[in-house]
Amino acid sequence: MPRRVLTGRVTSDKMDKTVTVLLDRRIMHPLYKKFIRRSKKYAAHDEENVCQTGDLVRIEECAPISKRKTWSVVSRNGEDLASASSSVSA
Repeated sequence: MPRRVLTGRVTSDKMDKTVTVLLDRRIMHPLYKKFIRRSKKYAAHDEENVCQTGDLVRIEECAPISKRKTWSVVSRNGEDLASASSSVSA
């Protein structure tokens, strides 16, 4: 089964190797047909602590890391974290 990939904005980076990502979605109300904003927060693993509050990140589903963390950060502001870390170390 493919892993889910979601895009959201970092709302908190105060934890070590963890960021809180807010995902917004719009749904239509079944009776009134008005679009409503729904949001959900996910705890995502950020191995190198590079994400900051306000960053646009893509998170990918992974094996459980802790009780709340089952997502890991794949890219930040459009650039992959794997390529960013290799260019910094080189």
